[in-house]
Amino acid sequence: MIVGLIGKIIKKEPTVVHLNVNGVVYEVFVSLNCSSKIIKDEVSFEISEIIREDAHNLYGFIDSNEKKLFETVIKINGIGPKVGLAICSTFTPSSFAQIISSNDVDMLKRVPGIGPKGASRILVELSGVIIDVENDSEVSNINLEASLALESLGFKKEIVSKILKTCTSTSTSELVREALKKLQK
Repeated sequence: MIVGLIGKIIKKEPTVVHLNVNGVVYEVFVSLNCSSKIIKDEVSFEISEIIREDAHNLYGFIDSNEKKLFETVIKINGIGPKVGLAICSTFTPSSFAQIISSNDVDMLKRVPGIGPKGASRILVELSGVIIDVENDSEVSNINLEASLALESLGFKKEIVSKILKTCTSTSTSELVREALKKLQK
């Protein structure tokens, strides 16, 4: 079983990387988030290897939290690797954890390949499952800063915390903008 690869990129597309490891070239499927983090020719991937009757595929991740997210969602009945990668491409692990904790069906429906039934199934299957995110302190600091900024503008703490749970932005300024748009509705 392959659990990691270190090599040189010889071809890069948005969701596929061809990786030369000591003369052997591997095709590794990656999420858009992972692809955007690849800045050098030399790269180290954590690999999730999926062997099926008709295919032997490698899914690569630079971030171990993204790999955990991928492996968690593909265990759900009806969610395959393609939709798993689409989830990883659409959300960061921390924003996905927020979506699950707030039971936000509408956000999950934004993922290509997930409809209302699939979104509901994911929420039911993952309710109670804690998606481990190591960067939680960074996310909570961003949420705290955004919360304080919105409260200083006169919004009530209860409303602000409810709105922030539905937001997916990853920086304080983007989070405040997104929350303000939702608060104006």
